[in-house]
Amino acid sequence: MKAEHIASQFLASLTMLRAAVSVCPDRLWNRESDDNPFWQIAYHTLFYTDLYLAPSEEAFVPWEKHIADYPHMGRLPWPPHDEPRIGEPYTKDEIVAYLALIEAKISESLAAIPDDDPSGFYWLPMTKGETHLYNLRHVQHHVGQLIERLRQETGQGVDWIKRDERAASPR
Repeated sequence: MKAEHIASQFLASLTMLRAAVSVCPDRLWNRESDDNPFWQIAYHTLFYTDLYLAPSEEAFVPWEKHIADYPHMGRLPWPPHDEPRIGEPYTKDEIVAYLALIEAKISESLAAIPDDDPSGFYWLPMTKGETHLYNLRHVQHHVGQLIERLRQETGQGVDWIKRDERAASPR
């Protein structure tokens, strides 16, 4: 599959995430009764999208505003498996700014490494091509969660985006 087709789907999914963030009412952004507040799911999604677009764990450079425990929902994956320390939430503007940084590098990141190379992450025993599909499924999983939360709480959804024309070549 061509990198521009995968990029188009990533960008379409991120457009849906941006739409969900933009229509999220302030009362849902950091609602205390949610195990994982809206903002944290959005950040988790962006952090792992960014991470898995990198050639490897070692080559990954976190966003300049990254805070260590913020991408983790539930207990930390390493011993002693503490709860993440979460302080002030990211703002909508910060989340959208991070999203824009990822959008700007998607096409180049997808084309940079051959699909049959290893994932670059010891916990993902697959090729880089499969890692891209895994990453895309992860994005859409959480975008779906956020859209469903919006529908349940506000009655408002987000339009489905079929593809992003910035990355797709004409047919």
